[in-house]
This record gives sequence, C-alpha cells and structure tokens, in this order.
Amino acid sequence: MTKKIPTSATGLNRRTLLAGTASLLASPLVITSAQAQAKAVNIGVIMPLSGANAQFGINSRNGIELVADEINAAGGIKALGGAKINLIVADSTSTPTTAGNVAQRLITQNDVTAILGAFASSLTIAISEVTERRDIPLLTMSFADQITGRGFKNIFQVVAKASVIGKAQFDYTMAIAQASGAKIDKIAIMYEDTAYGTAQANGLRAGAKAANVEVVMDDAYPLGITDTTPLINKLRASGAQAVFPVSYLNDSLLIIRTMRQQKIDIPAIGGAAGYVIPDFEKGLGEFAENVLSINLSNYDLAPDLTDRFRKRYGYFMVHEALEHAVALDVLVQAIEKTKSAKPEDVSAALRGAKFTGGWTRAMTGGAVQFDNTGLNVLSVPVMVQWRNKELVTVWPKDVAKAPAVWK
Repeated sequence: MTKKIPTSATGLNRRTLLAGTASLLASPLVITSAQAQAKAVNIGVIMPLSGANAQFGINSRNGIELVADEINAAGGIKALGGAKINLIVADSTSTPTTAGNVAQRLITQNDVTAILGAFASSLTIAISEVTERRDIPLLTMSFADQITGRGFKNIFQVVAKASVIGKAQFDYTMAIAQASGAKIDKIAIMYEDTAYGTAQANGLRAGAKAANVEVVMDDAYPLGITDTTPLINKLRASGAQAVFPVSYLNDSLLIIRTMRQQKIDIPAIGGAAGYVIPDFEKGLGEFAENVLSINLSNYDLAPDLTDRFRKRYGYFMVHEALEHAVALDVLVQAIEKTKSAKPEDVSAALRGAKFTGGWTRAMTGGAVQFDNTGLNVLSVPVMVQWRNKELVTVWPKDVAKAPAVWK
C-alpha cells in the first residue's frame, strides 16, 4: 500500500480530509478487513518526483515499491504478526528547502517508523536535519561525506561516501588505462557544485595527487548549467588525456554531447548519477557508447534479484533503485530483529549491525554493515561502461562481466 502526501505548505486541507472520510465511510468492508490485520508499519519515502532530479526519484521509488510489495506478498513483517509495509510517498522536489519542509510535514502528520530518501545528497542532508531532531531513522544511498560525518545517530548510508567513490573513480581509471597500455599524465575534473559533486571531486584530487598525475583543469559549475561550451573549450585547451565529470542527468548529457560534437574524443569517466541511468543512453545515442562511470552497484552483479525490477518496470535496475531496495530490506531486517516498529528501537538495531541475505546480496560487499557513524563499511565501488544500450560492470576484475574498452 502506498499513500502520497501533498508538497504544498498547507498540507492536508479540509476538502482533502472530508474526501478521505467519505471514502472510508463508503468502504466499510475494507475497514473491517484492515482491523483484523496487524497494524501496518508506516515508512516514509521522500524523493525528488519533480524538478531536475525527478527521474532519479522515480527510479528510487520504483525499487522501494518492488521490495515492499514482495515483503507484503510474502506475509509481511513476521515479528510483528504479519504487519504490512505502508509506504507514505512524498515529493521533495529537487530543492533542499522544500525537502526539509516535506520531511517535517510527513513526520508530523504520520506515525512513521523510518524514512527512505532522497537520492540527491543536498536533499538528504536537509531531510536528515529534521529526522535527527525527531529521532527518526533515515536510510539513504546518497553519497556526500557530510551525511555520515556530522555525528548523527539516526542516519544510515548504505553506500560508500563520495570521497571514496571519487578516489575509486580515479584509481580504477588508471588501472584500466594501464591494462590497455595507455599512460595518463594529465586529467581534467569538472563537477557540479553541490554536496555530492564537491565531495566526489575531493576524492578525485586525492587520487591524482597520490599517483602524481597533474590536474590541468579543476572546475566547478552550477547545478542545472544550460551551456557547457565554455567548460568544453577549456577542456580542449587543457591538454587533458581523460576527463572526470561529476554531474546529474541534464548536465551529463550536455557535457558529453558538447565534447563529442566538438570532436573531443578523450575518455570520459562519469561520477555515477547522470551517467548510469537509461536516460543517459537514450539522450546521447551513439555518443554514450563506451562511456565509463564509477558506480556503487550494478544490476548485472545480481540478476536473480534485479531481473524482477526489469520485468516489472521495463528497464534495467539502476543503482539508486537497487540501493534503496537494499535500504528497505535492511530496515525490515532491523524491525524483525528488534521486534518493534518504534523508531528509537529500529535505530538501535541498525547502528553497528551487519545485515546479510535478501537484497543485501546485490551489494558489492555481499552484505551491509554500519559503523558507529551509520556508514556501510562493506560498500565497494565498481566501474561500469555503456555497451550496446546496456551498462556492463568492467572493473574490478574479480566482479567484471566484460573487459573494459579504453579509447
């Protein structure tokens, strides 16, 4: 069951309440049936369902709904007498201020056990300020280091942090280039200036410094840039042998399209986000072929799980859908473990614990284990590459499904 709440500042108005009451009065058999069941466990889902990051939010919601439906169909939460999961979905939009307000309203209006969200790190950070004050656990696959770097007790990050991802983005690229016989001495970094882009760029710089590789271009740009020509002109003049763009979807399309239209054919290694969803390939066509990107998971590492997503939604299970699916699975495992849906009990069950089985098998570490900051210490990035409209894992070698193409 999924319930949606409004994003307007006024929340539920009198007309909405009356309509809801009328609906309940018209359905007495539904009420009687519900009363016979264990009380549902409300889980908030706050995602950007409108604005620049809407597709990521939709993908994330789809992954969560798939797992919720499967758990409910299998008998619900056993430790709570078969209680069903009730998702309360809210649109954060793509604006941090709105995301924080939506979180406050959702918690005030609903008795929630936990919240999942909200893909973009800047949105998640805003939501976490609210959930921390209200002692509600927040599970996320957002990247920024800040998420688990503030000493919060109710935040749980199922993926590696952005600086680690950025360093892996660089290190894996150097390894792939070396394996192909290429030598990289100069690189370019361009990143959108939000929490995600800034933190991941730090990791790229750290990797380059450790490898004594010169960063000949290091430019931040505003999220939602409409003209990347100045960036690409600077890239051309820099002499870089590879470029590392860290950006969401619209920016990623502009950057790669402008590069290829200007005949700049150096390897581009994306920073996940906009580079690893079907819309990237759809938007670029042949320009997407062989584009590399770092990623936190990939559907081809656990097809027995992710094929269920493709069958239901018609496209491969993108990483944000997979990792939010893992977040819900881990949350339910914690509820089963503590035999309670009270937020404080669930946070205690999550903190410092290791979770195995179920959707955690789709993670590179084969499990999820949170340290005392709420970070999953088992998460290991992977490198993926676009091949014939599919995203293929190409590094590290022990999990690769095909060798990387370097050109």
